[in-house]
Amino acid sequence: MNAALEVPGVALKSDALIALRSVALNSDAAPVLADLPGGFATRRKGHGLEVADIREYVAGDDLRHLDRGTTARTGRLHVRQFQEERDRISLLVADFCPAMFWGLRRAFRSVAAAEALTLIGWNVVESGGRVGLLALTATGSVIVPPRGRARGMLDVIGGMVQAHAKGLAAMVDGQGDDTSLDQGLVRADRLVSPGAEVVIASGFDAPGAGLADRLDSLARRRSPRLLLITDAEAAALPQGRYPIRLPDGRRVRVRLGGQDSTPPGLVRQIAGRTALVLDAGESVEQTARRLAAYVVAERAA
Repeated sequence: MNAALEVPGVALKSDALIALRSVALNSDAAPVLADLPGGFATRRKGHGLEVADIREYVAGDDLRHLDRGTTARTGRLHVRQFQEERDRISLLVADFCPAMFWGLRRAFRSVAAAEALTLIGWNVVESGGRVGLLALTATGSVIVPPRGRARGMLDVIGGMVQAHAKGLAAMVDGQGDDTSLDQGLVRADRLVSPGAEVVIASGFDAPGAGLADRLDSLARRRSPRLLLITDAEAAALPQGRYPIRLPDGRRVRVRLGGQDSTPPGLVRQIAGRTALVLDAGESVEQTARRLAAYVVAERAA
């Protein structure tokens, strides 16, 4: 591959992703990001799948949690309370389709997507959880089954690096088109068990007509979370496919411009769901802080 495609921010390197462990677990991010999927020191009542208690209904309780058996026996409405599982699973979904391989400042959006998922993944395994990978490219997907501990995260990093190199080569060679996310996510629910979280990092350039339905389907038994990877400098450009000449004389076209100017750290609605906006031009330390602040705000809401 051309040397210009091997520079940091363009190529994805395993040593750089491994080094993000210390960034993910620093004093600013660790206490918050640990509340993403992962083990917990004690069991807490929440929205998991394990029943923690059955109690009498009070105004405001979710009627979907009615316990029919107890209600029938007592003649009074009773609801189930659920606890969060100790063994949580997170499937990291990385969009490495052609539209992700560009960036006007620090890094390609594809690299920024991998970094954000890696920051989350390190916290998951350090908190006792398991991580898996579904990486989407124009020429196929790379899948890493969920595993725990550092070994599991290293497997995910290896899969990301492999998939990124595959996607970058396909883009340079003009092979394949952007796979719509609704099609790419078809296998997601089969890769992780009910109760798992599915974290999707993408530019959402090709969501597909069925993305909202696909996310709704995932949400029935799993928890989808969206990370919108943008480049703030590109917002001012008219939307279109721009020709770029590589050092060896070849030309490729990348899709730029027309992005929403939502500032990084805030949220946008994608297919009816909230997506955290992350800027590929920012440092990984800033990305870690934005992820941490978002989780705090989400839990408070």
